[in-house]
Amino acid sequence: MYRYSIIIPVYNRPEELDELLESLSRQRYTNFEVLVVEDGSSRPAKHIAEKWAAKLTIRYFSKENTGQGFSRNFGFERAQGEYLVVFDSDCLIPEHYFEAVEAHLQQEPLDAWGGPDRAHSGFTDMQKAISYSMTSPFTTGGIRGGKKRIGAFHPRSFNMGISRRVWEQTQGYIITRMGEDIEFSIRINSMGFKTGLIPEAYVYHKRRTSLQQFYRQLHFFGRARINIGRFFPKEIKLVHAFPAAFVAGTLVLALSWLISSKLFLALLFLYLLFFGLIFADSLRQNKSLKVATLSVAAAFVQLWAYGIGFIEEGLKGK
Repeated sequence: MYRYSIIIPVYNRPEELDELLESLSRQRYTNFEVLVVEDGSSRPAKHIAEKWAAKLTIRYFSKENTGQGFSRNFGFERAQGEYLVVFDSDCLIPEHYFEAVEAHLQQEPLDAWGGPDRAHSGFTDMQKAISYSMTSPFTTGGIRGGKKRIGAFHPRSFNMGISRRVWEQTQGYIITRMGEDIEFSIRINSMGFKTGLIPEAYVYHKRRTSLQQFYRQLHFFGRARINIGRFFPKEIKLVHAFPAAFVAGTLVLALSWLISSKLFLALLFLYLLFFGLIFADSLRQNKSLKVATLSVAAAFVQLWAYGIGFIEEGLKGK
């Protein structure tokens, strides 16, 4: 049996931490400890950690604000487990999670793993729509958490585990924000460690609760992808430029009416077809007209915001 150390950076989210710890208290596999790392919050969550101390082996730390990457390193330094697991504070962990991870690692050892994210039945319609958009094959979210991939698997820090050997040889995150998990995953792979997806080790990721919040997050993600390219130029793939192409295409559509009505109608047909496919696929998955409609809006926001961030940061150069 492996022992796991769960590292949870927290910044002004005590309510989310409470829900996350509650989900961890229901794990069927219980050989783990929890390290809560308060990252300079103005709304401390110490009372939440104390609330769950009777049901979980939990340690609480408070430190100055350094960002999520270095806060995870802070937890890695103090962890006692053989595997070090990172969750975002806005995740809920299904009760079979560590049971599934343990079974997989016993059969197929990995140096680092990641798992998919899903929408919980109790999420709001907007959260379900955003979750669909972030995991849809019709958006760049479709490259995350799939069984069929191009190249090595890159775990993401909302749901990620590493062996102690990985931590000792990499020393964790070298940047704390703006693509820190992508850089870390690329470096893990470049050092020859074995990484893999554990499909059954999914989490329920609450993500953002409004399109405005979602826009800000995805705009930052677009900028972060360019930032990763400053460390690893070859890691900017064609698929990462798709949202930027979407932004350009939307502007061409808006201007095409001034050039030719036929061109406008042809481009509009392609545009409506694309979002019609998103609507139909979301309706198939979520069985809700409202969620399907919101999924179209979320997909537009995701592609536009990521594309704008990608373009803006790219224009800054190195």
